[in-house]
Amino acid sequence: MLMGEHCVGASETASEKNWANNWWVGASTAQLAWAITVYRKGYTGDSRLLPFKAFGVASLFVGAAATAAVGTLKSFGIHKVEDLKEVGANVRTGLGIPPKSTG
Repeated sequence: MLMGEHCVGASETASEKNWANNWWVGASTAQLAWAITVYRKGYTGDSRLLPFKAFGVASLFVGAAATAAVGTLKSFGIHKVEDLKEVGANVRTGLGIPPKSTG
C-alpha cells in the first residue's frame, strides 16, 4: 500500500478528506518549524560534521515544501497522475494551445 492510498476513494466523506488533508498540513508545518529552529540555532560541534548538518537542514526545507505541495494537490482533488494530466490539458485548452499528441 502506497503512502496516502487510504485517502483516495469515491466513498470517502468530506470529513475524512479534511482529516487526511490536515495530516499533510501538519506534517509540512512541523518540518518547516523544525528546519527553521535548527537553522536559527546555528552550528555547534565538530566542524567536520558541518556538511552533514547543512544537508539535514536543507532536507527538512525540501521535505516541508514537498509535503505542502502534496497537501495542496490533495485538497484540490488531484489524487492520481491522470488527474494532473487532465488539469494540464484543461489549462492548455483554456490558453488556446493545441493539445499534445499522445503518440
